[in-house]
Amino acid sequence: MKVVLFSHSLLSDWNHGNAHFLRGVVAELLDRGHEVVGYEPRKGWSRVNLVADAGLKPLVDVRERFGWMDDVVRDYDLETLDLDHALDGAQLVVVHEWNAPELVARIGERRAAARGADFRLLFHDTHHRAVSAPEEMARYDLRHYDGVLAVGSLIRDVYLERGWCERAWTLHEAADARVFRPLAPNGRRRDDLVWIGNWGDGERSEELHEFLLAPAHRAKLRGAVNGVRYPARARVAIRMAGLRHRGWLANHRAPEVFAQHRVTVHVPRRPYVQALPGIPTIRPFEALACGIPLVSAPWEDCDGLFRAGQDYLVARDGAEMTRLLRDVLREPGLAMALRANGLERIAERHTCAHRVDELLAIHRSLGVGGRVFA
Repeated sequence: MKVVLFSHSLLSDWNHGNAHFLRGVVAELLDRGHEVVGYEPRKGWSRVNLVADAGLKPLVDVRERFGWMDDVVRDYDLETLDLDHALDGAQLVVVHEWNAPELVARIGERRAAARGADFRLLFHDTHHRAVSAPEEMARYDLRHYDGVLAVGSLIRDVYLERGWCERAWTLHEAADARVFRPLAPNGRRRDDLVWIGNWGDGERSEELHEFLLAPAHRAKLRGAVNGVRYPARARVAIRMAGLRHRGWLANHRAPEVFAQHRVTVHVPRRPYVQALPGIPTIRPFEALACGIPLVSAPWEDCDGLFRAGQDYLVARDGAEMTRLLRDVLREPGLAMALRANGLERIAERHTCAHRVDELLAIHRSLGVGGRVFA
């Protein structure tokens, strides 16, 4: 089967966490013998900022790490994109929500012109804007789409209740098990705590102080913060907490960084906590897949993704986060149990292989031109 994916970027994960999951889905589809073509804007925001921040070398590195990139990724300019050529032979087309509304509409019109005879078309939403900025999402013309893949049940329900689509399915993010797996430390002394994540446009600045920086300071932990878009005041606060800010980290190198630390934390963005229960960021999936103990700030896992208290610990406030981090660092048995349980949960439910199974089942249920694809 030929699958065509329109995303913001597969090449760059600079402040673009969706790339992590999409790469894993592409790799899984390729391993199963499907043909995949991924289109991304030549001057996409993430790629432009990556080059400005770190030069061209990261783009070379990611192509080397993911050997399929050169065969899969196609750059385009919206003004000159030939959709007939891009969609030729496609049986499944997935359009991610970080695309221009104009492009989303054009692809839908192309789908309507085909009268359903050649491909099925799905819109993929992995963000919180359906709830936090519905006026933005209402701009997307999904009339000719066969349905929506939503990152959580609540987002799925929003699409259906607002009448933005007729069909929608929940497709949670997951860990790419080809990349995210336990690694042995490189021999140096491991530090205590690591946080991998971006500042978040002010969506979790208070939470990062309460659940990361203050606990690290109180417990006198050695460690690091990796991520981008940290303003000067945040970098100062990181230093005052006794941690080091190490800037952008290529996501495929996160397992190496996890291996050099003994515990990590999850601090979800405020929109996910307040308005989107059941939807974490992709970071818990990846951390648990690497076997590092995880302590999380509060979030409501109403979709039943993990087992709180078994796969990870939950801190209700900064004081409890301090205590739980100390417990994990001082009690080897607790750390080992969290590691084993988290790895088990990922292997059983939350790899990109699981999500591709779900995606292909959705595609089969739709059929194309009277045929059901394998």
